[in-house]
Amino acid sequence: MTRTTPPRPLDVAAELPELAGLARTATRLHPRRGAPTVHDSSVGGPLLWPASEPWPMYEPVHGAYGPLTTLADIHSLRRISAQARSRPRAPGEGGPTERETEVIDRIRAGYAVELLPEGPLPLIPLVQLYARDVPGLPCPEGTDVLQVLWSPFDEIEGCSGAVQLRWRRSSDVREILAEPPEPAYVDQSDHVPTPCVLHPEQVREFPPVHLLTDEQAKRVEVWAEERSVDYQGALSVAPGWKLGGWPAHFTYRYPARSDELQCGECGGPVEALLTVDSSEWDGSSRSWRPVEDVDGHPYATCTPTVVTVGRGCTLQIYACVGSPSHLPRSIMQ
Repeated sequence: MTRTTPPRPLDVAAELPELAGLARTATRLHPRRGAPTVHDSSVGGPLLWPASEPWPMYEPVHGAYGPLTTLADIHSLRRISAQARSRPRAPGEGGPTERETEVIDRIRAGYAVELLPEGPLPLIPLVQLYARDVPGLPCPEGTDVLQVLWSPFDEIEGCSGAVQLRWRRSSDVREILAEPPEPAYVDQSDHVPTPCVLHPEQVREFPPVHLLTDEQAKRVEVWAEERSVDYQGALSVAPGWKLGGWPAHFTYRYPARSDELQCGECGGPVEALLTVDSSEWDGSSRSWRPVEDVDGHPYATCTPTVVTVGRGCTLQIYACVGSPSHLPRSIMQ
């Protein structure tokens, strides 16, 4: 099923010609829960990974704090919650069964840190994008798929091995890794995506206010206010998971420092590659909700991946312009 963004309330390029040349094309990924395979573009799905290639590892700098859990337990909790919501119920009834409650209590109690292994842990799949599915995927020459992996720990900002990219040519993968390694424990269950298939759609974006000049920002804000439209929420940057486009708005601090927007390996410039969002839309960006989702279940369509970044922020993943294989730069915005 396709996903279609409604037309914007106003035509920014037509009414503000000085911004027309600043328009960028972004690809909204529109993840929705499903059962992707290694041959599909996905969020949280299995990766087309060569059996002979080492799986990326990362050792958390700050160690584990707890209560800790496992990927299996996280999936069990989500399955129990989904089953409880789907059961017919009379007024005042419902919720988990007694047996399910016992499982929930055990999982939420976590595991003792001292009983867990030390050392590097396998990363987990975040995104897999095939060029055939995702318009605008900036594949380096000779590649046609992007894979992003990250650590289910609270260390995903900055430039480190906690977030890694792999560009590869799918036809080169002859023998696929059948059972990828999993971390022995997970610190941040909010960083474990529920597997989703994608419904990519290209949209036009305009710069967020913090990237406009002071004069442009004042003019845009006055223009939008006179028309009772929120430029930030309805006209500039698309919400949700997306490829490319303009960087997200900053929700809890001032814009990035100049040294943040540099490759951590070579110091060269970086460009916004992937936006990981805590929701597909919110109250201020509701006008971006796809027309096909108007009658859908609000939680399943608004938060399909179940990933939460910080306190409902976005994570912008920037890639090195000169060397796409370098470690990406991640900034919470």
